[in-house]
Parts: sequence; structure tokens; C-alpha cells
Amino acid sequence: MRLTLDALETLDAIVEHGSFARAADALHRVPSAITYTVQKLESDLEVQLFDRSGKRPRLTEAGKALVERGRHLLREAESLENGVKRAAHGWEMQLTMAIDEIVPLELIFPLIAEFDRLGNGTRIRLTRETFGGAWDALIDRRADLSIGAAGEMPQGYGLASRRWCSVPFTFVVARWHPLATLPEPLRFEQIIGHRAVVAADSSRKLAPRSTGILDGQDTLIVPTLGAKLAAQLAGLGIGFLPHYMVKPHLADGALIGRELEAPRAPAILHLAWRAGARAGLVPGTHSRRPGPARSARRTRSPGAIARHALSGVRADAVRAGRRRTARRSRRPPPAPAAP
Repeated sequence: MRLTLDALETLDAIVEHGSFARAADALHRVPSAITYTVQKLESDLEVQLFDRSGKRPRLTEAGKALVERGRHLLREAESLENGVKRAAHGWEMQLTMAIDEIVPLELIFPLIAEFDRLGNGTRIRLTRETFGGAWDALIDRRADLSIGAAGEMPQGYGLASRRWCSVPFTFVVARWHPLATLPEPLRFEQIIGHRAVVAADSSRKLAPRSTGILDGQDTLIVPTLGAKLAAQLAGLGIGFLPHYMVKPHLADGALIGRELEAPRAPAILHLAWRAGARAGLVPGTHSRRPGPARSARRTRSPGAIARHALSGVRADAVRAGRRRTARRSRRPPPAPAAP
């Protein structure tokens, strides 16, 4: 191969610093070495890269093309080098985090900011899951970490988890829904005759989970919690939603909160990961892989960073509504006029 990374780096430095002499200073070489590298590159490629007819050498069209493409190759080479170093010290090239829909993404951004400050170059990818999908993403290897995985951890799949927080739910109906005016607490026989809105479980390998649905009850299945909220606001069905999601709609009267004879317990959310062989993803562990000099560098694993950052995140939005104010009037506003 006639092109070398050293030659491309030299050419880039000349363009970046404006002269052969300043490029030599930047690369800690003597000017004659810079001149030799350029002349050899022109000879090897049989192309003139600089027009030397004027006072200062200027790039030819061929030289400009080489600089542009060469910079891309230099970036790729640097990325490859950094990737090899990360692998040698136990860092993942990419960290995929499955975030349950119940968790507002804004709570995860401080975690990413802290992780970025380590300067390890690991790429971060966020995905969304619903209900059991946060556990399923680990089992199916769609994710390395799951944040907000709800309920009990599936057994027999080599997973580990740490409890994070709890999220209260509220049973809500549209303000003109028939259940909005019935005496509380509502009984199951009163609820079962009305359609429930259900957010679909995103699991691919695990059996789909569902909560708050009665046997024989009609359902409207929607793809996300956001869609479930919108459907209930439109009066298309009833059901439980995270209290932080419905709080503003309870305040403006668009939704009415109802008490049931069997209230739903808060959802317990977890931080979860795959345990076992890949210790680099286990919170609280260190990766120890010998380097060229038989030494080992202690590094904080991505899982450890996630656990540490999550502990500092104030989940105000998720935990909103734990302290309820005085019970609001149960009298619903008048139904909107028919179009």
C-alpha cells in the first residue's frame, strides 16, 4: 500500500497549520522530514499534491481530495485504536440501555452525562420497552442494562437486579365516563362491563405480562403508555396509569381518579443486567484484564456507573403523587357537547 497513516497525518497537519514549518512544530519533527514525506507521497502516487509555482505551496485538486478522504481514514483509524484500547481494559464498545416506558427519559440524561465524563468513548444507545420487555431485552440480548424493569425478575436466565424505586398508580376514567359518578369504592362487577385500555408488553421471548385486567373484560390494546393515556383521555377505555402521568389531567378535570375495592400496589422498578460471564456489566465489579506489561487496570464497569448515577437521580416525576392532597370533589364537570 502506497498510502500510510503517517503520510496522511503529515498532509493534514500542513493544511491545518498553514505551512510546512508549522506542521513540523506541531508534529515535533524537523521541516526536512515533512518535505521528504510529502515528496515521497507524491512520487508513490505519481500525483502532484501541491502547486509550488507561487510564493507558498497550495493544494492541487488531487491534494484537496486526498486531504478530505484522508481525514476520514484518520478518524476511522483513531476510532479503531480507541476501540482496541477499550476492549483491552474491559470497556464495552457500545452500551445499550433498555428504558421501561414508565421512566421519563429525562431521568436518564444525568446518568449519561456522568458516564460521558469518564471519557471512555463507549457509544450509548437507548431503547424503549414496556412491562416485561425490560427483562426480555436482557434475555434476548437486545440490551446490556435495563432501567425501570418492573415486577419480579424472571428466574433461570442468568439475570441480576437492584431495586431502584416504586411508582404509584391511579385508576382513572374520562370525566364523562359512566364510572366517574358511581359511589366509591368501585366493585369489580361494576368495572368489568367497561373496556380497559392496555399498553402492549414488548417481550419477544417471555410470555407477555398484563395487570389490572379482569377475566372477560373487553380491552383496547395500544403500543405505548403514552397512547394508553391518550386513549383514556378520549374516553375509549379505563385503567391504571402512573400517577405522575395523570396528575396534570386530574388537576384540570380531564380525568377522574376512582378508588377500587382492591387498590393496585405501587410498581417496583429495578436496574437489571446479565450476570455471570460478562462481569464488566455487573454493578460493583471491576474488570481486570492483563495488559502488555502483565499489569491490570482497575476500571469502573458500565453497570457500576449506571448504579452510581441512578442513585443520585431525583426521580421526582416518577415518585410524584405519593402524598395525595385532600380528596377532590367526585362531581365531574359537564360532558362536552356532541359535535
